[in-house]
Order: sequence, then C-alpha cells, then structure tokens
Amino acid sequence: MSEGEIPGEKGVGSDGETPNAVAAQKAEITTEKLKDMEGVEVVKMPAPDEDVREIVIVDASALDVDLNQGKIAKIENLETLTQVETLCLRQNLIKKIEGLSTLQHLKELDLYDNQLEMIENLEELRSLEQLDLSFNRLKTIEGLENLLALQKLYFVHNKIDKIQNIEHLVQLRMLELGANRIRVIENLAPLTRITSLYLGKNKLTKIEGLDTLVNLTCLSLQSNRFVKMEGLDALVNLEELYLSDNGIEMIEGLDHNLRLNTLDLASNRIQRIENVSHLTELQEFWFNDNKMDDWKSLEELAPIKILETVYLERNPLWIDPDNAGHPDPNYRRKVKLALPQLRQIDATLCK
Repeated sequence: MSEGEIPGEKGVGSDGETPNAVAAQKAEITTEKLKDMEGVEVVKMPAPDEDVREIVIVDASALDVDLNQGKIAKIENLETLTQVETLCLRQNLIKKIEGLSTLQHLKELDLYDNQLEMIENLEELRSLEQLDLSFNRLKTIEGLENLLALQKLYFVHNKIDKIQNIEHLVQLRMLELGANRIRVIENLAPLTRITSLYLGKNKLTKIEGLDTLVNLTCLSLQSNRFVKMEGLDALVNLEELYLSDNGIEMIEGLDHNLRLNTLDLASNRIQRIENVSHLTELQEFWFNDNKMDDWKSLEELAPIKILETVYLERNPLWIDPDNAGHPDPNYRRKVKLALPQLRQIDATLCK
C-alpha cells in the first residue's frame, strides 16, 4: 500500500530483454562497489567538507549508474554520460536538481530521499519515463512541462497539498502521491491511461474526480478521512481497491466494479457486510477491525465461490464473550462453516 502502507509496492517492469542481453549492454555501477567498479567513482572532497563526496566519471559509456547512499551533495560531473539510461541518486544529500541537461537518453531518474525543495532543471530530459522524487521536501508539483514521455511518477512523503501541473502527462500509467497533504482529488481527468493511483495517507474527505480514469486497475485511498464509498461507478476495470483506515460506515457504491479481486475495508466503522455478493471475481476480502457483531453478515460472501482469504479479526464477533480482549476459540470454525471455500482466515491458512 503507495504509500509505504499498501500491498504491491512499486517495482520497475521488465523491458523485454533477456538477462544476457542486459548484462552485455549495461555497466551497473554502485557506491557499494567502489573498490572494484569501473565507470564512476565517488571520492571525498577536501576538508572542510570531509563528509561530502564528489562524482568522478571513469567510463562514459555506462548505461546504468547507481549512486545510492553516496553522501553526494551536488549533482555534477555527469556531462560525459551521454548514453546513460538509468541514474539512481537515492539517499544522498542533494538540495537542488541540476547538472542533468546533457543526459538526453535518460529514461529513469531516482532522487528518492534527498533534501529537494523544488522540481527544476528537467527540461531536457524528454525521454524520461520514470521519475521518483519521494521522501523530499517538495510543496508544489511543478517543472514537468517537457516530460511528456513519463509513465511512472512518484511523490511519496512530501509536503504537497494540491494535485496540479500534471494534466499534460497523458502517458502516465502510475501516479503515487501517498503521504502528502492533499485535500481534494482533482486535475486528473486527462490522465486516462493511468492504471495505478495511490493517494493514501492524505487529508481527503470525498472520493471524486475519477470518472475519466476508466483504465484504473488499482486504487489506494487508505488512511484518509472518507465516511462514504462513492465516485467509483466509472471504474469498471478496477481489480484492487484499498480503503482501510478511514471512517466508512457502510459498504456501498460497488455496483459496477465487477472485476474486483481485492477489497480492503479494514479499520473502518462498518457494522455489517453487504452489497458485495455480486463481486464474483473477489478473492481477497479484508475486513478486520470493524464493528461487525452478527455472524449472519457472512452470508453475503457465501455466493462468491472463488473467495480465498478473509480478514475478520478484532471485530466484535471475533471476541470471546467469556473472555474480553481474547479471540473466541470457536471463531475460525464458525468462519469456515459459513465460508467453506476459504483457504485462509486472517493470517493463517485453513487446515
């Protein structure tokens, strides 16, 4: 869950090449291999900046450069890397985006966990397909005007309070804005190719602004301030929906989401399971930490023959009536009797 708290965290997709072909074409360089590597070196700066490192290029033909945790304070000396396609500068001390204008073949840029306060100087990176600016100090989305090839964009854990200046990024497939300060879902209408949208851990109060995103297969809205399930009618291709840790009181609004295979409603205020029996593709139903106290609620899940996993722990019906705070010793047996198709109850496989 985007956002650090959701299942299926981000991963870079395959480019279709065989491992041997990739190995032959790419010289992977990391700061953890300083003793043996050829291509890029990170060396100490003279005093008084003893803890700051400088990038020194040795192999200008490198395609894949990883300078993770290099104590780098400034992006510089990269001009000769004219063929580089992947550049990782994770967990450094960088305060400004600069020194990248010659990297016109760059496809992936990773600046996760630095000290950036502004998005700037990316105009020449027209081939960029993936940009990760997570865990920085950004307050505004800006400076992306020329990045029309972007497909994956990550802004996890910044200080962004508004979704803006991305309407032109019509090639986007994934947008990750978890753990920010966003209050309204807006300005997404042109991004019709998005398949994964992560907006968890913000300050959202209403599910809205999603009607044109008909290709969404994964939507994460965990840890917000929703009290009502709405605004999902157009998302007919949705397969995963994450709404845990909100204030939702009733299951509703899923009439058209017939492709759902994972539904996460954990840690809400829902008293009964309803309006889901038509979701015949559902395999995972997460409903722990709600207010369900009636075993009859499980009848709503019985028609879903391929349902494999349910999480129901810490609902009132999970509690032993004779030993408050402890699970009912008959809990698992009762769940299995009601839903014999299950393979897993909570975190434990069925026998």
